[in-house]
Amino acid sequence: MTATPQHPAVQERFDGVIDLSKANPDFCVPFTHRWIDGDLMIGNPVGDFAFLTPAEFKRFVEGDCAPGDDLYERLKAKNFIAAEADMDAMAAKFANQKHFLAHGPTLHAFVLTERCNHGCQYCHSSVVGMKRFDTDMSTDIAEKGVDVAFQTTSNWLNIEFQGGEPTANWETLSHIVEYAQKKNKYAKKSLSFSLVTNFSLMDDEKLDWLIANRVQICTSLDGPEDLHNSIRIFKGGNSHALTTRWIAEVNKRYEAAGLDPSLYRVEALPTITRASLSRPKDIVDEFVKNRCRAIFLRKLDPFGFAAQSHKKLGYTMEQFLEFYVEALDYIIELNKQGVEVMERYAAIMLCKMIADYEPNYLDLRSPGGAVLGQLAYHPDGSVYTSDEGRMVAAMGDDIFKLGNVQTDGYFDIVTHPTTRAVALASTNLAQPDCVSCVYRPYCGQQPEYNYTTQGSIWGRMRDSNWCKKHKYIFDTLARRLKNADDEEMEIFRRWTINRAQDHFVQDSE
Repeated sequence: MTATPQHPAVQERFDGVIDLSKANPDFCVPFTHRWIDGDLMIGNPVGDFAFLTPAEFKRFVEGDCAPGDDLYERLKAKNFIAAEADMDAMAAKFANQKHFLAHGPTLHAFVLTERCNHGCQYCHSSVVGMKRFDTDMSTDIAEKGVDVAFQTTSNWLNIEFQGGEPTANWETLSHIVEYAQKKNKYAKKSLSFSLVTNFSLMDDEKLDWLIANRVQICTSLDGPEDLHNSIRIFKGGNSHALTTRWIAEVNKRYEAAGLDPSLYRVEALPTITRASLSRPKDIVDEFVKNRCRAIFLRKLDPFGFAAQSHKKLGYTMEQFLEFYVEALDYIIELNKQGVEVMERYAAIMLCKMIADYEPNYLDLRSPGGAVLGQLAYHPDGSVYTSDEGRMVAAMGDDIFKLGNVQTDGYFDIVTHPTTRAVALASTNLAQPDCVSCVYRPYCGQQPEYNYTTQGSIWGRMRDSNWCKKHKYIFDTLARRLKNADDEEMEIFRRWTINRAQDHFVQDSE
């Protein structure tokens, strides 16, 4: 451990706590540290952590404890003592955290059309009117895209349908499913499909087909009716009423098929706008009312229409984080009252912190999810590093384009110079601030976000809202874990339980 003279304010906080001249570097494994409510959270390179009082931290740095001491045994159990560290266990944990590096991209996002009948003010996509059929993906391009997707070296393959409103191009959607199912008779991958829809074009015939073909359904729900409809503008009717009606119908179909309702249900996502900030409890209550077991509180992204509408819908990161913590506190309180609902972002982070489970959330991987975890396919066949990379292109900049399925193969795409650049730029160990952060083993980078907000795929974490958001939420969870009683720890452990939704995996026989 070394002093940080470039940050004297930080160093002053250690005055009277440690004397670096007495430090015993041979006693401890390499570690990082962070103040949490007057104590220090220390972390090792694979994410084991412990909370120490300043006095305990001093003893730790100086190696002033011995076998049998409570402090020594706590540090030994978490692999902080060099002579006692279980290197095999640490190596296995690190391999598990980076298991995704042994596979190719698993998520393949197909934008079937840019047409949409909603005018959502925060829309991240570049949408056009319903009469612009020239923005639809043809079945020929779709087949070429599926051919590329199937060349991934991953055994898991999820094809996600996006838009616009993807059901507006139903012919191509259904064709992709049937074409991929036939290909998988030979490829025998763990193949699944997911659909992101606003439900406005849904009918019983389409739903029957989606259910029969095991297509997972996801939608947007921004809160109570007045809030949802004020942002998700739909001239053809009541967007909230349509959304909640079809959520209930899909969930009913799952139950009728004998599926566990606690596991199989429509995934609904809110996007937080300025109007949402004063209503965290209302939004959570709306999700509970519609039998949603998870709520993913998402900040506005700096892409697409959202970048243009910031003056009306936007807010500071500090305002979002205040909203987030109030909502999280309420969700935890509901759990204590017997209502099982979780906040998805917190659950992902807790998986990494206390469950030794890598949930494969692409935004919190290092290297990040761009190309290594996902590819995005535009209706014209262009392939991008991610859905965010495609959104940057919709804003007029093709920097994240990797090729086109009509002219380029899988090998060309994954070995493209841009692929190599985003892999390097999304590695936390390459970031000056990240390398010394206690949350580094759990966190990740998104070069597309860095580029859009700071003009460089590398980004500057010291000035980044991306870093500010994640660090604040990690701090909130660390504080909760430090002070949690048995009831709260059980809630957090429940949030980290991973139950595979095998029903959505396609038969390959």
